[in-house]
Order: sequence, then structure tokens, then C-alpha cells
Amino acid sequence: MSIFSPDSSIGKRVQSFPVKLTLLLVSTLTVMAGATIAPALPAMRAQFATVDNADYLVRLALTMPAIFIAVGAPFVGVAIDRVGRKPLLLWSLLMYGAAGSSGLWLDSLGLILVGRAFLGFSVGGIMTTATTLIADYYVGITRGQFLGLQAAFMALGGVIFLTVGGFLADIGWRLPFAIYLLSLALVPCALWLLPEPDRRVPLVTSVAGEVVSERAPWLLIVLTYGIALLTQIVFYLIPVQLPFYLQALVGASASQSGLAIALSTFLAAISSILYRRVKTRFNFMTIYAVAFLNMGLGYVLIGLAANFLQILLGLAVAGSGLGLLMPNMNFCLTSITPEALRGRVLSGITTFFFLGQFLSPLVSQPLSQWIGLGATYGLAGLLMLMLSGTTMIVAAKWR
Repeated sequence: MSIFSPDSSIGKRVQSFPVKLTLLLVSTLTVMAGATIAPALPAMRAQFATVDNADYLVRLALTMPAIFIAVGAPFVGVAIDRVGRKPLLLWSLLMYGAAGSSGLWLDSLGLILVGRAFLGFSVGGIMTTATTLIADYYVGITRGQFLGLQAAFMALGGVIFLTVGGFLADIGWRLPFAIYLLSLALVPCALWLLPEPDRRVPLVTSVAGEVVSERAPWLLIVLTYGIALLTQIVFYLIPVQLPFYLQALVGASASQSGLAIALSTFLAAISSILYRRVKTRFNFMTIYAVAFLNMGLGYVLIGLAANFLQILLGLAVAGSGLGLLMPNMNFCLTSITPEALRGRVLSGITTFFFLGQFLSPLVSQPLSQWIGLGATYGLAGLLMLMLSGTTMIVAAKWR
């Protein structure tokens, strides 16, 4: 179901397969934008071994986009509520291709970090505008289903990008940067297929039992932001630290690291596809509790692993929990937020989502140097298990 009249031209367009596919493909560019080069990190570290603090700066190249997404997303949120969704999406896609691929030709680690910063601005624009357009086009259970598909495509994008990135990194550390050029192919699709919602026309705000108040419930919004921040700090232990953990534990190659990380995102994709069925049976807080439980068990398994297969098992369990988080957060926020504030509220989840990714190595690197990577994964798992227990108590009281 769409917020537009099904008999209108726009109402028919947003239900079409090309429009839906464009939104889903655009979404694949976002969450794993930083992690795409993860399999190349050990080779990059060797390439820039003579640079001061190379060990830290190479890891920073992975997470540099995240802080600029976090900084830029609030401005994107204000802009899309005032000037529209589509223009910002188009500019963001162009910047994504140009800035993301800069590692193909830049020889300075410092300049590569600058390119990663501009990549961050573009991802903030893409993620916020894509999710806002989904919330604009669809309502009720249709929106929940589509947000589950969006999260699944994000995860599947990670599977493809990380797997390809791993094999490309075995050839040369620069080649994974070429993956970012794919965004340029989506520019014509977004330009010609996606309609810009006319915000002067009142939108339907009550469909299939969904009623959006004109006042935003800020307590629930802030709680959702906190969940996004914490879970991304924990999640990004995988793309940031796993290649080094696997290399030390089993001597894994870049392609093996890419495949291992891709397994986690593949299970996340399956979980996201099943989100609609899960949501028909459980409320938002119960779904959070289940997601935290699976992530916690997965990370404990990774921390205790003695071989490659045991790590894969932990990644699969953690991924199944991770896949429930993104659609749950987005569906919760789009269900409770007035249309006039939608861009700003969704930009907030983007900010805290990627702020967590940026903070992850700043937290995990000193911790792993102190207690080791295995213990760091185990500690993160215990934290998620404690959070799951707390959330289950809240969910029981919510009923």
C-alpha cells in the first residue's frame, strides 16, 4: 500500500518493479560502504608501513566515512525536509562514485583518508534519502515488509561487495576501491524512475491501524538512537578486527576474510527478509531482545573459537541477530514520526548508526591490545547478552 492514491500516476509508479528495485539497489551502497575494503586492510598496512601510526591510520580508512556520515546526516535531514529528497540523492550518488573510488589512483594515505571523508558525506545522503523515500511511498505492513527487504539488500550488498573485495584484494589492495564506481550506474535510474513526493499535498497518516501523531515521541526515538550506537560499536568489531584475528589465528588470506565477513551479512539478509513474519508475532522490544541474544551468542562463539569453522559458526549466529535490527529500528521510527519531521528523525538514526561504526576501532583497538582479540569478542558478546536480558524484562512489561 502507498501513501499516494493507487489510481494516481505516482501511486502506480511507486508500486512498479523498477521503482522498488532502484530503491533497493541504492540501499545496497550504504551500510557496508566502509567495510568493502576490509579484506584489503592487511595489504594496505604493508603498503604504508613507513607511515607514522600506519597500523591505526589504515584501520581508520575503514571507519573514516562513518564519522562524516554522522556529522553530515543531520544537515541532510533538514535539507530533504525543506528542499526535497531526489536532488540530494542524485548528488550523493555522484559523490559516492567519485570519492569512494579515489583509492584507485591516490598514493598518499592522507589523501585516501580525505576521499573516505567525502565518501561519508555521500553515504549519509544516500541512506537518509532512500529510507525517507520508502517511508514516503509506503505505509503500514507494506512499509514494514519493504524495510525488511531494504535491510536484506543492504546485507546482500555486503555479501557481494565483501566477497568480490576479498578476491580483488588478493590481486592488489587498490582494486576493491573500484567497487564504489557502481553508484554511477544508478544515477540514471534514480533520475528517471523515482518520483519526488509533493510535500504540499497532505499525506495519508492513518492506514491499516497506523496513526502518526503530530508530536514526535522523543523518548522512544532517543532509545532507538542509543541502540543504533551501541550495536554498531559491537558489530563493527567484525569488519575492523576480524581480518587481523583470522590472520593471527589461522593464517587466513584476504579472500577468506572477505568470505567470512560475507557469511555474517548473508545470514543478516535472510533474517531481514523474515522480519515481516517476525513483526506480526512480536513487538519492537521483543525483537530487539532476540536480536541482542543472537549477537551475544555469536560473539561469544567467535571469542572462544579455535579454528576457522568455529568462527564461521559464530558469524552466522551473530548475523542472524544483526539482520533484525535495521528494519526494526527503521520501522519503529517511521511508524511513530510525523511526516513533517521524517527526514530529520531518520537522519538521526543514520548519525548514531555510523557514529557507532566510527567509535568501534577507537574502543576495540586499545581493548584488544590489552586483553587480546578473542577476549574482546567474548566481552562484546557478554555485553549483548546482558542487554538482551534487560530488553526482555522491558518487553514483558510492555505487553
